[in-house]
Amino acid sequence: MNFYPIIWKELKLIRKKPWRFLASSLVMPLLYLVTFGWGLGRGMNVGGGTYLEFVLPGILALSAMNNSFGPVSTSLNISKLYTKTIEEVLVSPVSPWDIALGRTLSGLGRGLFSALMLVLVALATGVHLHYSVLFFVVLALTSFCFGAMGVAAAMLAHSHEDMANFNSFFIIPMSFLAGTFFSPDRLPQPFQSMIMVYPLTHASIVLRSLAAGNGPAMGSVLILAAYAAMFFYLAGRLVKKTA
Repeated sequence: MNFYPIIWKELKLIRKKPWRFLASSLVMPLLYLVTFGWGLGRGMNVGGGTYLEFVLPGILALSAMNNSFGPVSTSLNISKLYTKTIEEVLVSPVSPWDIALGRTLSGLGRGLFSALMLVLVALATGVHLHYSVLFFVVLALTSFCFGAMGVAAAMLAHSHEDMANFNSFFIIPMSFLAGTFFSPDRLPQPFQSMIMVYPLTHASIVLRSLAAGNGPAMGSVLILAAYAAMFFYLAGRLVKKTA
């Protein structure tokens, strides 16, 4: 349980300004929902349902990614390069793997919370999907995957500009190309195969399948789990290397 104090610190920060945390978690997903779901997608039908029902699972995956990766990578990058508070944690009797796990789980909590809030907004506005335990397990796995990626990216970055470049060349393209707002099979080859490299693509595929009342796409579930394990292993190794 050595990772628990790290999570507790993050919770204390959230408790100080809960409304700011809630607003920052919902502002971008709501903008995407209004723009693509209620704006551009109004009156459109996809696969026998409305476009809003089609795009919402992708926006949920996107929300889980942004709110798990962004806060974790930014706060860890600042504590590593500027405030140097990461050094206080590294010299404490806490293993590098506990540090990586604590930071990753804090990202999981943030990402899952933002997705759940968006689900409540969707239910309140009449958008009904098939929600199941497995649906929320996949959301949690998505948040864990990108939380671990945030830890690894922050430990790799040598400056704040490196983090900005990682966002510009990886996170932002993945946000729009990973099947969030369209089905991957709409793209021609080789682009259709290229976007299958993104973990967000597989998260969107699984969530969309479950939201439609179908079984999970097990291939995508396994790939997403493999990405989560790989990013967490990389995060732990990089924290250990820094220590």
